[in-house]
Amino acid sequence: MDVLAETRPGAPAPAVTRSGPRAAGVLSGAVEALPAEKAGRTSTRFTVSVDETVLPGHYPGFPIFPGVCLVEYVHRSVLATAPAEEPAPELVAVESTRFTGPVYPGDELTADIDWKPVDGAWQCRAKIRSGRGDAASVRLRYRRGTDGAST
Repeated sequence: MDVLAETRPGAPAPAVTRSGPRAAGVLSGAVEALPAEKAGRTSTRFTVSVDETVLPGHYPGFPIFPGVCLVEYVHRSVLATAPAEEPAPELVAVESTRFTGPVYPGDELTADIDWKPVDGAWQCRAKIRSGRGDAASVRLRYRRGTDGAST
């Protein structure tokens, strides 16, 4: 998937737009931002379409939404909830992932994302849940986006 390939050590940071990157066949639905319940936390909702193109191959006859797609969901959630007046944050690292429960076609997911400043960057810790309970925890690191101006 593009997000992970672009964040290998030594690779350039990915360029993203406000709506987020669109890897072929990944996350065909929209990420919906939910009202913030407390400062420093954002939440989103996403429904896994039964037509997602990654499902037939993961696994044939018993589709499970791939973990890398959950990382993409968190990344798109960050982009969807970043302040509009700022350039989009740039993903610089996938610090950790832990997949704790399966996600199936048709599942509605929610992600609660806590933002924390770390070493001049932002760390986003996300908990993803389905109707059955916890599905994953993901920790991503971002730097403040640039508007294309040289520094």
